[in-house]
Amino acid sequence: MVDFNVNGKTAVITGGTRGLGLHCAEAFVLNGADCVVITSRKAKACEESKALLEKLAKDNGKDCKIVAIPSDLSVEEDCIKFFEATKKEVKKVDILIANAGATWGAQLEDHPISAMHKVLSLNIVGVFNCIKLFAPMLEEAGTHEDPARIVIMSSVVSLINVDQAGVYGYAASKAGVSHLGKNLAVQLGPRNITVNSLAPGFFPSKMSDGLIAAAGDIMIESNPRKRLGTKEDMQSAILFLCSKQANYINGIVLPLDGGAYLNGGGAKL
Repeated sequence: MVDFNVNGKTAVITGGTRGLGLHCAEAFVLNGADCVVITSRKAKACEESKALLEKLAKDNGKDCKIVAIPSDLSVEEDCIKFFEATKKEVKKVDILIANAGATWGAQLEDHPISAMHKVLSLNIVGVFNCIKLFAPMLEEAGTHEDPARIVIMSSVVSLINVDQAGVYGYAASKAGVSHLGKNLAVQLGPRNITVNSLAPGFFPSKMSDGLIAAAGDIMIESNPRKRLGTKEDMQSAILFLCSKQANYINGIVLPLDGGAYLNGGGAKL
C-alpha cells in the first residue's frame, strides 16, 4: 500500500481561509502536517478558519499547529510583513501553496483598468513575491530525496481561450502564473524545490458560484465526467503533489476539471 502524506511538514497556504485554499489546508491537517499557516485579507476570516482547522485537528486526533496571519498579498509591504510574521511562528517551510487570487468580470467596453491592476497585482505579482520571499526557507527544508514544494493555483482558463464572462485579467494572470511555474521549476529544481501548477476547472466556491449559477446545467452536461469538482478532488491532487512519492514531478500544469478543457471549457454563456 502506498501512503501519501505530508508527515512532519510545515505548509504555507495563501488564500487559505476559504474555497480551494481551505480544502488544501484541511488535507494537510488530516494527513500529517506539523504546522499549517494560512492567510487572507480579512482578519475575521483568518480567525474563523483557524478555529475550524484547530477543531478539525482535535476531532481527528491530529497534533497540528495552525497559524493565521491577515495580509493583502497584492501589496508588497504586506507580503513582506506576512513573510516576516511567518518566520517568527515556524522554524521551517516545506510547502508553499500560492493560492490567493481575485477575479473581475465585465465586457471589454465596460472593463475598468483598475480591475486589471487589482487582479494582476494579486494573481501574478503577489504570487511571484511570495515565492521570492519564501524560496530561501524552502531551499533550506528541501533535500535531494524529498524536495520542498511550491504549488501555484492556476486555472483551466490558462489552457483555453473561451471567455464569455469578460474575465480578461483573471485569464491572463492564470496563463502567466502557469508559465511562471515552468520557469521557476527549471531554476529552483537544482535547489531541491519543485514547482508545479494546478489548473482547476469549476469547483463550487465563493469566487465561482455566480458563474456556475449563470451557466446552469450546461457545465455538468458538457463535462466528460458529468459533474463539477469536489473538495476531495482538490485534496487528492494537492496531497499527491506534496507527498514524497511525487518528488520527481516538476514543472507540470495539471488540469483538474474532468477533461472539460478538452472541449473548450464546457459552458457557453
